[in-house]
Amino acid sequence: MARYGYARVSTREQNTDAQSDALARAGVEPDHIVIEKISGKLASRPKLDALLSKLQPGDQIVVTRLRRIGRNHQHLLDLAAWFEEHEVDFIVLEQGIDTSTPIGRLYFRIMAALAEFDREAIVEGTLEGLAAGPGPRPGRWPADQALRTPARAGAAHVRRR
Repeated sequence: MARYGYARVSTREQNTDAQSDALARAGVEPDHIVIEKISGKLASRPKLDALLSKLQPGDQIVVTRLRRIGRNHQHLLDLAAWFEEHEVDFIVLEQGIDTSTPIGRLYFRIMAALAEFDREAIVEGTLEGLAAGPGPRPGRWPADQALRTPARAGAAHVRRR
C-alpha cells in the first residue's frame, strides 16, 4: 500500500506550499506528492492522469479539499467510481472524508448523492425555465412582463407601478 498526495493550483503564480504541508502532516512522503499547476476546469490534467495510472489496489490518494481534484460534481462522481472499482482509498483532509473506513465510504456516498441531486435540480429548473419561454405570464407584475418582451430585453431599467 502506498499513500499519494495530489495538490493543485490554478495558476503558476499560486503556491502549493500549504497543500504540500498538509499532505505531509497526513503522512504522505514528499516524493509521493504530485503537484499540478493547471486550471481546475480543464478536462485533461496530465499529472493527475499519470498518478491514477500507477495506483494499485490498496493505495490511497489524499487531497486537502475536493475542489483540488474534481473539476465538477460529475467528475468527482466519476473519480469516486474509479477509486471504488480499482480499490483505491480516497481521503479528503478538510472535509473529513476517508473511504478506507465503512463510515467514510457512507459519508462520501451521501455527499456525492447530495452533489448529484443539486446538479439535477439545477438542470431541471433550467429546463423548466427554457420550456416556459420568454412571453408574458398571467399573474406576474406588469414590469416583469415588460422585461420579458424582446423590445424591452435590453432596457436599462423598468418603471414599476
